[in-house]
Amino acid sequence: MTDYLRERFEDVDLTPGQGKISATVAVGLGLLSLLGGFCFLFPNLLTTPEFRAFYSADVLRMVLFAGIAIAFCAGFISVWRHQDPRYGLAGMIMACMAALLGSGRIDVPPVDGRSLYAGLDYFILTLLVLALVFIPMERIYPKDPEQRVLRRGWITDMKYFLFSHVGLQLISFFTVIPIQVFLHDKVDIGFQQAIASQPLWLQFIEILIVVDLGSYWIHRAFHEVPWLWKFHAVHHSTQQMDWLASSRLHLVEIVANRFVGYLPIFILGFSPSAVYAYLVFISFHAIFIHANVRFRFPLLRWVIATPEFHHWHHSSEDEAVDKNYAAFLPLYDKLFGTLHMPDKLAARYGTRASTQVPEGVVQQFTFPFRRSS
Repeated sequence: MTDYLRERFEDVDLTPGQGKISATVAVGLGLLSLLGGFCFLFPNLLTTPEFRAFYSADVLRMVLFAGIAIAFCAGFISVWRHQDPRYGLAGMIMACMAALLGSGRIDVPPVDGRSLYAGLDYFILTLLVLALVFIPMERIYPKDPEQRVLRRGWITDMKYFLFSHVGLQLISFFTVIPIQVFLHDKVDIGFQQAIASQPLWLQFIEILIVVDLGSYWIHRAFHEVPWLWKFHAVHHSTQQMDWLASSRLHLVEIVANRFVGYLPIFILGFSPSAVYAYLVFISFHAIFIHANVRFRFPLLRWVIATPEFHHWHHSSEDEAVDKNYAAFLPLYDKLFGTLHMPDKLAARYGTRASTQVPEGVVQQFTFPFRRSS
């Protein structure tokens, strides 16, 4: 099935006038609308408990039916313009099915956060917003103008994106919960209250500084410790950089990064508002620095990590290997001798010949556990 999808939906030429753009919109929005319909039908199981209090059923239903309408119209256009009408028809069918499911309700009372759920709503909303922001940005300001929206490897990255959002509870189980259980009676409440009483902007800056220091060293370890590198090599296996490439992370690395990031936040006791602001900002930033954009930021690039800075980290060129570990503050790379910021942009990505990472999520998950031949 995966090979079938790769063959037909990767490295696709979306030149206007062929009906392929409308087919892509129809299938993409049709599928998201269908998944959204299931969220309306089974909100207890498929929606994130922390988000339910902010939902307005009327607004979400309006968004759902707008997506359905656009998907149906795009499918109709594709059937009319495309030599192969199957994809347009598929989008129209999924839109109709979503319309039937969309009659459900989402005004579900709050439930115990420990109940089993899949954050499908988180996946749908995040994907929709990010796609609307980054796809036009990468088309207007591309670093590599020849790179296609449906590039080689995007299906694998989309699966990682799906897991990291739908599997939010599973990831929390291995990171947040262990820290809370083992350290809840070992922290200084008075010290935490003093930290939390600081202005939010100051707490935000402190979180960036503290967490990024830990992230620098865990990132460096994943590069320089051979058995850890096999996990991180999965992230570096993408050969074309764009916003979706940031999602390609092995589960072991996700857990390690979340654990290292959450540990100082919990111990120091930053206020929830500062933590949420940090999480929203750093999540968007992590996607932005992987994007296929040509922004240089001549002065800012020495202060915070930019796409130029992080693209060099992903480069397989000899001069760039094991450089630019910081997630946000290049200062740490400058202090510890790993900064690389030449006047040109990175030109080649992926792992070097000594590390050959297989295609596919399952193969990449098992890759670090295989014995070297």
